[in-house]
Amino acid sequence: MPIPWLVVLTSVPWTEVINNAPRVADGARKLWNAISKKSPKPEVDTPAVNPTLSTEAQTLALLQTQLAVVESATTELHNQLLASSELIKALAEQNTQLIQRIETNRVRVIWLGAAIILIGIVALTSLAFSLSN
Repeated sequence: MPIPWLVVLTSVPWTEVINNAPRVADGARKLWNAISKKSPKPEVDTPAVNPTLSTEAQTLALLQTQLAVVESATTELHNQLLASSELIKALAEQNTQLIQRIETNRVRVIWLGAAIILIGIVALTSLAFSLSN
């Protein structure tokens, strides 16, 4: 059974959403600034393992290779985090704009409702006046 849209819209605590929208945008902006200032470490080229080296040298070369792979993965993850935080920032800004537009529309609906009630009262009064004459 689908949920009626009116029930969904009335169950949303709009005042809390509107009040928290600037904080969400600020938090996303702070996240973006914190992430974008950190620069990933540059990748390090390591030599391939040479079979003529001793076991300690081979182990050291293997560890250096593994370290280079881990640094490369870390750099890639940092770039992904940067892109994600940029997306979060953009979404938070869009959310703030959306909330502002919803609030503007809510105020307009209240004014239109009041105007319709006023017009209805005037129409009923003129109808009652014309019927009494």
